[in-house]
Amino acid sequence: MGVGAFIDDLIPIIAKFPNHQDITVYPIADLHVGSPQFDIKKWDAFRSKLSTEPNSRIVIVGDMMNNAVKSGKSNVYEEAMRPSQQKQWLVEQLSPIADRILCGCSGNHEQRSSKEVDDNPLFDVFAKLNIEHLYRENGCFLLMRYGEGHEQAGKTRPCYATFVTHGVGGGMYVGTGGNKAERLGSVMDGLDCIIAGHVHKPTEFPVEKILIDKRNNNIIQQQFRVVIATSWLKFGGYGLRAMFTPTAFLLHEITYSADQKLIRVTA
Repeated sequence: MGVGAFIDDLIPIIAKFPNHQDITVYPIADLHVGSPQFDIKKWDAFRSKLSTEPNSRIVIVGDMMNNAVKSGKSNVYEEAMRPSQQKQWLVEQLSPIADRILCGCSGNHEQRSSKEVDDNPLFDVFAKLNIEHLYRENGCFLLMRYGEGHEQAGKTRPCYATFVTHGVGGGMYVGTGGNKAERLGSVMDGLDCIIAGHVHKPTEFPVEKILIDKRNNNIIQQQFRVVIATSWLKFGGYGLRAMFTPTAFLLHEITYSADQKLIRVTA
């Protein structure tokens, strides 16, 4: 792998938490920085909130930039920032919280530049923050390990497997993205949570799948959570022109318990 090359999507990202404290993860997707509809007031409020929560982290789920190009659907003449300014703005905003970022992947808006000129602007942001090892182009396999080396009374601490990807789905209803996330999650043994975005319709729901335990002759039901992250866009502009419906802003909090295998999702 050469200098600046992307790390293979199938190489997991490992996050270790030795302090036996629950960790809350916020999925951050679809900011669309540069769009006139980007709600910067909500973003400022979130950054202030995050600064008061030492055990909170974020995962980056793509479409952080609007990144309008002439071959895309966005109108380049309506942008509030040029693409280069969008990158710089994100670097400035994420620098103080770079240590809170667990992983990140691109969305279709960043991949416009990859397709046009082989330069992914979100990877550039991660590189500028010196966390390019936490970036994956298409999706992140994130393993969160608690209290390694601090087991008590022979009890091992939980380990969680989360898959983060921007998602797909061209429909205006949440089922478009949720159904595809559920389908993909159902083929990942050991998965605890799958996080996506893209459809701008925040939701979450549990899914059960059947595992055949051949070693112990058991049939096991295993649950994983599907979380579709919120958008940070106000209604109007392209969304109105394309006859989409307004979307609710609902920032999910995904809490991974340090004492037992348990995920709580609230908003």
